[in-house]
Amino acid sequence: MSKRIDKIVDEIVDQYTYGDTSERPWIIGFSGGKDSTVLLTLVWKALEKIKEWPTPFQLRRPVHVVCNDTLVENPVITSYVDDVLGKIEVAAREQDLPIFVKKTAPAIDETFWVNVLGKGYPVPNNSFRWCTDKLKIRPTSKFLHEQIDEKGEAIVLLGTRYDESATRERSIRKHEIKGQRLSKHQSSINTYTYAPIKELMLEEVWYIINTFPSPWGYDNSILFQIYADASADDYECPTVVTNKEHSSCGQSRFGCWTCTVVKKDKSMSALIDNGQQWMKPLLDFRNQLVEERNVHEYRMPERRDERPAVREDGTNWGPYWPWYRHKKLKQLLEIQKEIQKERPHISLISNQELIAIQVTWNRDLYFDKTVGDLYRDIFNKDISTSEPNSLNNTEKRILKEICEDDMSYYHLIDNLIALQETKTLMVSKYGLHNDIEKRIERFVNPKEYENK
Repeated sequence: MSKRIDKIVDEIVDQYTYGDTSERPWIIGFSGGKDSTVLLTLVWKALEKIKEWPTPFQLRRPVHVVCNDTLVENPVITSYVDDVLGKIEVAAREQDLPIFVKKTAPAIDETFWVNVLGKGYPVPNNSFRWCTDKLKIRPTSKFLHEQIDEKGEAIVLLGTRYDESATRERSIRKHEIKGQRLSKHQSSINTYTYAPIKELMLEEVWYIINTFPSPWGYDNSILFQIYADASADDYECPTVVTNKEHSSCGQSRFGCWTCTVVKKDKSMSALIDNGQQWMKPLLDFRNQLVEERNVHEYRMPERRDERPAVREDGTNWGPYWPWYRHKKLKQLLEIQKEIQKERPHISLISNQELIAIQVTWNRDLYFDKTVGDLYRDIFNKDISTSEPNSLNNTEKRILKEICEDDMSYYHLIDNLIALQETKTLMVSKYGLHNDIEKRIERFVNPKEYENK
């Protein structure tokens, strides 16, 4: 097995040096899972080997370790990955290797919570899987395109393997070119892919993790234990063990703790069963999102673009009603508060997202409830100094005195100022003018607006 691994390292060495004499950057998608860990380990060993040549070979080609954070990753994995990335960054610098860490994340107006609790998107399922593009593909593609703009082309190293599944093997073989290591990227122009570990078996992957010391100085047994704890009973994972302490481990797949595409989150359930009881409220909340997705009463009769969204049976399938979004946000923040009593470093939703949700509610003309008031009720403090606040207390008092005869004018002015402030808080300002006109129209013709 060691000879087989040495052969892969030698191939990576050849591809880095003589197989491709350009300076096209290598980009490794690093999730912190077993396959991406093994891929980076073997690339690291290849660079070490090149560096030790009697005639030094200049390590000109940068290797970018890109980790995409969807902002709703399993908290156990998020904590682990953050620790690993820190180790990689320091070790690469100390060993003078051209390895650079980059963490990507979705744009603030495209995060999971801003889409679900802000815009009212129904949580993803197989027929409306909007999360993959917004949370994963776009952030990573943005970084990839930046590299292409600078260097002309880029090479993406994949940790995919034939052994993962029959579907994955068909996909790999479909795009590979016989006799060549590089294949054209399926979607990105001027991009090639390279899958050096595609022939490794699952046993070999675990053999490398359990026997090869991490080049960046991390304890690989931690990763092994995470997989072991996340293994559901119905998983089979034949593992090459190297000592008696290595029990069989599942090949669980980690992803977003909010994932509603799968019927059951087996890895999170297994983690809870194996001692991570604090995660149970997360699993319960995730299950509620699944159960309530298609409840007629929670969905609006119109889409966000105001087109009808009523099925033939009379049920609604538009976005969630604002009151429902507020309800779920309250539950989420209450869960976060409880978790932070023992794990203060864990945030289920960021302050920036909370601000963006408030801005989105303003744009949707939902002023009955505010994120700021909700946050204050739960945490007894303000979100941040940049929280949208249409008027300060003194200004509100003066305006109320002026509008004493008809308080509807006060609410109109307060709402219009809140809408105007979205210009500085949201990435997209499209439709702001129409939002302001709609708010004024509702003020002038309230009955007509309600009937509509």
